Amino acid sequence: MAFQPVILWTDALIYLLLGLAAAMVWYTRRHEHLAAPWQRVARSRTGQAAMVVLLFYVVVGVLDTLHFNPKSGVDDQGEPIYSTEVLSLFDHIAGSLRTQREKTYSAPFATHLFSKENIEQPDGSMLRDYPRLIYGGAHLQLGDDSKLQDIALKALSGALKGGAVWLMLLIVICRANRDRLARLLGGRLRNPWHVGAWTAFGLALLLGALWELSAFYHVLGTDKVGEGVFFQSLKSIRTGLVIGTLTTLVMLPAAILLGIMAGYFRGWVDDVIQYLYTTLNSIPGVLLIAAAVLMMQIYMSNHEDDFNSVTERADLRLLFLCLILGVTSWTSLCRLLRGEALKLKELEYVQAARAFGVGNFRILLRHVLPNVMHIVLITIVLDFSGLVLAEAVLSYINIGVDPATNSWGNMINGARLELAREPVVWWSLLAAFVFMFTLVLAANLFSDVVRDAFDPRLRQQR
Repeated sequence: MAFQPVILWTDALIYLLLGLAAAMVWYTRRHEHLAAPWQRVARSRTGQAAMVVLLFYVVVGVLDTLHFNPKSGVDDQGEPIYSTEVLSLFDHIAGSLRTQREKTYSAPFATHLFSKENIEQPDGSMLRDYPRLIYGGAHLQLGDDSKLQDIALKALSGALKGGAVWLMLLIVICRANRDRLARLLGGRLRNPWHVGAWTAFGLALLLGALWELSAFYHVLGTDKVGEGVFFQSLKSIRTGLVIGTLTTLVMLPAAILLGIMAGYFRGWVDDVIQYLYTTLNSIPGVLLIAAAVLMMQIYMSNHEDDFNSVTERADLRLLFLCLILGVTSWTSLCRLLRGEALKLKELEYVQAARAFGVGNFRILLRHVLPNVMHIVLITIVLDFSGLVLAEAVLSYINIGVDPATNSWGNMINGARLELAREPVVWWSLLAAFVFMFTLVLAANLFSDVVRDAFDPRLRQQR
């Protein structure tokens, strides 16, 4: 084989999460009362646009989750030798984006480095000037003033390619039915699928133009070690999604189980659970996270032989950060579910089940849990954006993900000292802000639509 598959801890949990999501979709489609709220989400124009943007982030994150060791050669017996470097499918697709590194900083679309250096001339003399980049704009002749025209032409070419891919996908989705395609794009279907389609069209044009330009220029500049900021921003998507989703996977079992048990059983069970989450809420979350991360760093420093690569070490720290964030963020959902379980316990169908001798845990599973799932779902989508922002803040103060992990927080942390330079190195900070802002905005818009669709009180008001 040309590669050896590698499954990191976070990879395995992401596969589990995708499997649970697929099972939930299958189960929801078989039950009309569960599918009805999602149909209301699909009828929302805002929800359609937000789903397309989120889908782009998810696709990039999943491609960056498929890891492998590339083949580096063969031994004397003809057996393949695999490199210890861990790459992802997205790294393979990115190609030159990953490998084309400059010496240090360069501005977006620049052809020269950002700072002056001593350059040796052919006659042996030294000239202090801006050195030419190795890759950025290397196809342009020295002194050529047609850079703007070249950028425009390549952006147009990339946009056309992106539009062609978009059209082919629509043709496949519509099964080459010309009438169905026309009704989709014209907005003549029951749901506003045309909003999602045209949002995908704009996204395809933008990504196509940037991807085409990235083969010839550093479209978002380079960082201190010469790596493309555009590639870093795309690689950071996986970290943001992992923090936002795996943390939820960690906190849900404890929050749901303890919350409904506290509200249903009351008595000493309620007292113990309330004492537990009240005590945990009394501990400053940042201090608890900092202490846990520092202990994890000490463990990894003392057991370096347990890790085959830097990627595995960084992945374990990312997983541990998800666990700590999950431990510190389950209390609010637990409190909400406790209050809802207190109300549900007194309703007639629960009282009737108890009168007929149905067991307590069966009542919790069949009657209480299904009626609090709208709160769980609303809380998940609302907390996602907060967790993405939390990673950026924690990495900014050096208690977040490993410095070797691509993340928007690490990009902001690396760019903060460069804001004092003259002139200012601004592109790393701006790129991280734009990518994180887009994800959080799409998640917030989608969460508002989900809340409106699932909250029974809002439906009754309408």
